[in-house]
Amino acid sequence: MKHDPVIIKEKLKSYIQQTTHVDIGKIQDDSLFFKEGYLDSMGFIMLITFIEDEFDFKTSDADLVEENFESINAITGYILRKSDE
Repeated sequence: MKHDPVIIKEKLKSYIQQTTHVDIGKIQDDSLFFKEGYLDSMGFIMLITFIEDEFDFKTSDADLVEENFESINAITGYILRKSDE
């Protein structure tokens, strides 16, 4: 199933804003969630669960690297790659 990158980014921003209560205007596509303190380890697990449920795929242990989840852009790229599998 092919996903629209714009819709993915909107869903991710909305999720991050709802769970972290960060002003949505501060969440940029290249904001580094862990370095900027938006997500901690528990937030990361919740984010993975959201992504798996929302986009209907399972994340493998090999996928659990910071480069796949550090920003909206990184997560969007990851979701698009997974949806092509």
